[in-house]
Amino acid sequence: MKEKNQHIILQTKNLSIGYQSNKAETIVASNINLELKEGQLIGLVGANGIGKSTLLRTLTQVQPKLSGAIYLNNKPLKTYSNIELAQTMSLVLTEQIVSKNLSVFELIALGRQPYTNWVGNLSENDISTVNKAISQTNIESLKNKKCFELSDGQLQKVMITRALAQDTDLIVLDEPTTHLDMYHKVYILKLLQKLAKETGKTILFSSHEIDLAIQLCDSMIVMSKDNIVSDSPCHLIEKGAFSNLFPKDMIVFDEKIGSFRVKK
Repeated sequence: MKEKNQHIILQTKNLSIGYQSNKAETIVASNINLELKEGQLIGLVGANGIGKSTLLRTLTQVQPKLSGAIYLNNKPLKTYSNIELAQTMSLVLTEQIVSKNLSVFELIALGRQPYTNWVGNLSENDISTVNKAISQTNIESLKNKKCFELSDGQLQKVMITRALAQDTDLIVLDEPTTHLDMYHKVYILKLLQKLAKETGKTILFSSHEIDLAIQLCDSMIVMSKDNIVSDSPCHLIEKGAFSNLFPKDMIVFDEKIGSFRVKK
């Protein structure tokens, strides 16, 4: 079957990421060439400390790139104003929310800030967009609860709903399944898969759940010491991209089953 020609939401060209100080430049990864297409769920994976968070922070303009180019909807990322960026890209980070005394509805409604007037009043369209996002993530039963009453899994669903209410082309999540049990890890990732398909939004997330990402993602970005590759999970398995992610003394990637197993 011929692949649908999908619009490229985010693209990098010869990107280098890392840290710069007065004394030296520390390169975490270089020559990064990525294309994130609309309507895809994309998992960013790699070993601890490999630079996943650095890459996400650079792609979202939280920290500066060292060199190369980043384009968002074919426009250089550096040319976006803060408001323009907030209307095109939404973030779900690992930091705790400032006030858990907010109701679930109030927290989700904060996603409409890029569109509200200077006093922050919600229009009928804003309220409709918030309620639509709540329906899409199936959290109507949580709508009137205070955020301090929620479990970690429920709060993560609320944060995803806030990003959805922000109504951006790209949603970026940093470790959305941290601190969740296996059931809720699967639940959150399947929810992201469903939202990408139903809304046509591009969803990029970093994760240690490589086996789950292989099963659920349309595309993956694999970071290793030597390079960064991006492709569909099946093609990445064929290329052996997962085989060198970790030392082989304890776990190995079994290409036959497309999963990691403990070495006997």
